[in-house]
Amino acid sequence: MNGLALQSELEALNVPTRVQTAIEMKNVAESFIRRRAMRHLELGRVVIFVAGTGNPFSPRTRRRSAGQRDGAEVILKATKVDGIYDSDPKKNPNAVRYETLTFGEALTKRLQVMDATAFSLCMDNKVPIIVFDMMQRENIRDVVMGKPVGTIVSGD
Repeated sequence: MNGLALQSELEALNVPTRVQTAIEMKNVAESFIRRRAMRHLELGRVVIFVAGTGNPFSPRTRRRSAGQRDGAEVILKATKVDGIYDSDPKKNPNAVRYETLTFGEALTKRLQVMDATAFSLCMDNKVPIIVFDMMQRENIRDVVMGKPVGTIVSGD
């Protein structure tokens, strides 16, 4: 449902999209086929991957799938906070939000960006992660349009 909602928002902004799913849902989205996904990217479409890796008995399969998709230019992690902080902003009113971080800094500071396996896959594949607040409607548009939103985690 999240992927379809994102697709709807992007298409309202005239951004061509495709939703691909690891679990077959013919009436909802196309099945993930690597070559088809690459072709969509070549044609300038945003490809939204849903339903994880297709391994329902693997814990955190949705989060891990983020780092496993070839051709991804960036991983967008939509959350309920406006970026990555040095501590929990709900518990610490003095928490400081980072605008940018390297993968190394996030590891050294033990910041909980996302599932450790997904994070390491993004790091190994040099795929940046943008963490942003999905509750602010304009953020989805802004992040897709390349405007500075949230926190960017990228190479060292």
